[in-house]
Amino acid sequence: MFDTLSEKLDSVFKKLKGQGRLTEAHVSDALREVRLVLLEADVNFRVVKDFVARVKERAVGQEVLKSLTPAQQVIKIVREELGHLMGEGEENALDLKARPPVPIMLCGLQGAGKTTTCGKLALKLRRDKRKPLLVPADIYRPAAIEQLKTLGRQLDIPVFDSHASMDPVMICQNAREFAEKNGYDTLILDTAGRLHIDDALMQELQRIKSVVEPQEILFVADAMTGQDAVNVADSFNQQLTLTGVVLTKLDGDARGGAALSIRAVTGKPIKLVGLGEKMDALEVFHPDRMAQRILGMGDVLSLIEKAQEAVDAEEAAQMEQQLKKDGFTLETFLQQLQMMKNMGSMDSMLKLIPGAGKAMKGMKDMQLPEKELKKTEAIIRSMTRKERQDHRILNGSRRLRIANGSGTRVQDVNKLLKQFAEMQKMMKKFQKMGPKGLKGLLGRGGGMPPFGGLG
Repeated sequence: MFDTLSEKLDSVFKKLKGQGRLTEAHVSDALREVRLVLLEADVNFRVVKDFVARVKERAVGQEVLKSLTPAQQVIKIVREELGHLMGEGEENALDLKARPPVPIMLCGLQGAGKTTTCGKLALKLRRDKRKPLLVPADIYRPAAIEQLKTLGRQLDIPVFDSHASMDPVMICQNAREFAEKNGYDTLILDTAGRLHIDDALMQELQRIKSVVEPQEILFVADAMTGQDAVNVADSFNQQLTLTGVVLTKLDGDARGGAALSIRAVTGKPIKLVGLGEKMDALEVFHPDRMAQRILGMGDVLSLIEKAQEAVDAEEAAQMEQQLKKDGFTLETFLQQLQMMKNMGSMDSMLKLIPGAGKAMKGMKDMQLPEKELKKTEAIIRSMTRKERQDHRILNGSRRLRIANGSGTRVQDVNKLLKQFAEMQKMMKKFQKMGPKGLKGLLGRGGGMPPFGGLG
């Protein structure tokens, strides 16, 4: 989503870096361009005005102008102010400390992704060792109740049995009583949306709020709608007093104005963001990390967290023993590829590595990492177990068979084996480092598998 914004800000800061010493005029010129970039990104104009004023107040001070690297200092200030704009330093975690069952009410307009977000949130809470119950309270949209029940079956998460003929307020009230009797500690209420805000919708939501007393009232906003999402969120907040915002479709190609404006306009923190269609693509929102992504600085902490979630401790321990016993084989490498796939797409991971996303754009002739990994996996899976254990037995006829079996060329097989030989040398160096080297390589203690096979 922020690719265009990142590129334009990067070009602005390149001009600053070209200056030997910064003057107030240089800073003013740069911030004028920053203002235009943010307005083009559909950021609220009042938010842009306040943001630029804060940056300028800090950037033209003597401390910055006398700095040995004043351009870097300006970039640092912009990063800090972007984080502040999106709520850095504020509490944005879900409040689940109330007496169970804790009700979480999701609201918003139709098409924002409320029902899907309910499923994603339930899956996330279950991974956090909670026992959620999904509550379909949207009786107006055709098949809305059935959609949530289908999601519940797919995720193996219970869904309260409601019907379109029931009153939404009674559905939520009965679901709360059912949860109390059956030991569920979290209620996730999927309320009705409309194509636009109307009095009937707001009155119904207010009745649900007064009866269920939700601990969290989250507004689900479609990030693709830009300023419209911000204005609608503000209206909902005035009527319901929101506790936070969930931004969906943040992996889309919108300009990012909603993400940068919604907290400043509503005063409510962005608590969660949807970053894909898969049910596990819901993440806690970190303003400081998002600011770093926007400025092309990557997000190593999020990458480490993805690795910790994807790599099972027992599985890593078993692989460590296998490495000690058999060394680094194509069999082990295949297992590591599976771990990496569990972390998400390679493209999304590369964006979290400082400078990697920009480097990939500069390599126009290079195949996308996702395609390279699929080709690598296909080649290895076309080998017998014996061949994976000892690639040295792969003669010409075997390589031809593997190429035909994987739909690749013999040259591709040769290239992979050559790269693998280089990786084996690297692995031997890690093994000489002892347990610390292997643990860091396998993801234990915050590491992750090596990004091999990328050329």
